[in-house]
Amino acid sequence: MIQSVDRAIRILAVLQGARRLSLSEVAGRLELPPSTVHGILKTLQAHGMVVQDRDSNRYQLGPAVLKLGNVYLDTLELRSRAVTWSEELARRSGHAVRTGVLTFDEVVIIHHEPRPDGSRQMPEVGIVIPAHASALGKALLAFLPEQATGLMAGDKLRSMTSETLVDPSVLRAQLAEVAREALATEREEAVLGEAGIAAPIFDASGAAVGAIGIVLPAADWPPAESTFTAVREAARNISRELGSPRWPA
Repeated sequence: MIQSVDRAIRILAVLQGARRLSLSEVAGRLELPPSTVHGILKTLQAHGMVVQDRDSNRYQLGPAVLKLGNVYLDTLELRSRAVTWSEELARRSGHAVRTGVLTFDEVVIIHHEPRPDGSRQMPEVGIVIPAHASALGKALLAFLPEQATGLMAGDKLRSMTSETLVDPSVLRAQLAEVAREALATEREEAVLGEAGIAAPIFDASGAAVGAIGIVLPAADWPPAESTFTAVREAARNISRELGSPRWPA
């Protein structure tokens, strides 16, 4: 491992989680000398990966990080295949649509299709949601047993709201049901007032590579049966385009 590269990546990770930090705060979180961190920050700043606020002198992620992220997203076949079907799912359901992939114990949103009602909505590409507290995450974990086992290795899962499933045994039973139905749901487990439905997406090898689902107000639960059908059909169509021989795999 190259130490300087490792430290630079750790600095970017710290800034990702905290938004804006002073030099001493970054150094303290990494348990490194400020002089060492300062040199790496200046190098990252020269390449646009980090920017420094002129008034507060605090550091935050720079525009080059977003550019790299967009390049990565554009190379994802899953995302390119999901775009058309996300638009169709949003039209059929009347709700916003998310497509996500699993990264360790979180789901990263790689495509967001806004509600088709013309209202102003915040873009959600790049946001992360705890896998155990989201329909997208559950749809994936049900077909990725190794990741699910690792996630539930502890005595208790992280709580996001009062509705979050924190008991691994309860989540394990729910994932077994998701595996049978190829459909996952959640109600206010990650965000109060928000509910979700999601279905897994498989590639040509039969591996679960992502999930697609809708987000709706918890007050509108349960949605019409046609909405569940639309989510499943979207996942099936994307899987077929990725070469999956059957759905669910």
